[in-house]
Amino acid sequence: MKQAQIDDDTEDVSLDFGAEEEERALRKTNIRHPMAAFFHLFFRISAIVTYLFCDWFSTSFVGCFLTIIVLLSCDFWSVKNVTGRLLVSLQWSNQIDEDGRSQWVFEAKKPSPHSRISTTEVEARIFWLGLVLCPLIWTLFFFTTLFSLKLKWLALVIAGIALQAANLYGFVRCKVGGGQPGIPVPAAASSPQRPDIIFGEL
Repeated sequence: MKQAQIDDDTEDVSLDFGAEEEERALRKTNIRHPMAAFFHLFFRISAIVTYLFCDWFSTSFVGCFLTIIVLLSCDFWSVKNVTGRLLVSLQWSNQIDEDGRSQWVFEAKKPSPHSRISTTEVEARIFWLGLVLCPLIWTLFFFTTLFSLKLKWLALVIAGIALQAANLYGFVRCKVGGGQPGIPVPAAASSPQRPDIIFGEL
C-alpha cells in the first residue's frame, strides 16, 4: 500500500528544462503584434515623407499642412493608446481630479513570472527607435526651416516636435519610473476606482 502511494505521488512530477530557453528565443526573434509595429512607424514616417515631398505633388500649402497634421495626430493617438501598450507594455495618460488639477499617470506592466511573455526584444527596438529618431528628425527640420526662412512651415514643424516629444517624454517616464515602486503616486492614480495604476503595474 505504501509503495502504491509513493508511485502515485511521483507520477505528477514533470520537469520542463527547455521552457526558459524557449521563452528567451521567442523574446529575441518573434514580432507578436505585427500590425501594431507597422502602424507605430507608418504614421510618423508618412508625415516625414509628406513634409519632404509634398511640394512635388501639390502646390496647395493648406492641403499639405492639413495632411501632415492629420498624420501626426493619428501617430500621437496610436502610439499613446495602442502601440506603446502592445509593444512595450507602457502607457501614460493625463487625468483631471475633482479639484480640477491635472494629474499625470505613468504606467508600466510588470510581467508575471508564471505567464507567457507579452513583448519581445524586436518589438521593443522598433518602438524605441521610432520614438527617439523621429523627434530628432523634426528638430532637424526646425533648424533647416528657420535658416532657409521658410517661416510658413515653422508652425507645422513646431507642432510635429511637440507631438513627438510629448510621447517620448511620457514613455521615458513610464520606463524609468516603472521599476521604482517607491516613487509617489499621483492622487488620481491612487484612488479606489483605479487600484491597478501604480508607477509600475497595469
